[in-house]
Amino acid sequence: MRIKHQVVTFDAADLAAESRFWAGVLDGEVDEDGDWHMVLVAGAPRVGVQLAPDHTPPQWPDGPAKQQVHLDLWVEDFPEAHEQVTALGATVLKPAAGNPSGDDYQVYADPAGHPFCLCWLVAEQPG
Repeated sequence: MRIKHQVVTFDAADLAAESRFWAGVLDGEVDEDGDWHMVLVAGAPRVGVQLAPDHTPPQWPDGPAKQQVHLDLWVEDFPEAHEQVTALGATVLKPAAGNPSGDDYQVYADPAGHPFCLCWLVAEQPG
């Protein structure tokens, strides 16, 4: 079997907000097709968003609607990435632990409530 594209798809009650968020994070564009949006990056499908009017956001980490999948996005400049995702509508679910070395991460929710992490190597962050 040959896979042409690998796409993660998010359910969302607000299709436009969710697809705009991921297009902004990935520096892509939204291709709208009714109840389905595809976020394209450099013309290639990267993230799908499908309309789910009754979507219940997961409650990270242990709520009644538990998360089933999340993305870890490794970034080069955490402060810049944090500013970008929050400006696009992300909310912080768990602040970074403040590890003095190694790697660290901060947990966010996208506009539909899906958790994702910004991750980075502490030694690579500016001073």
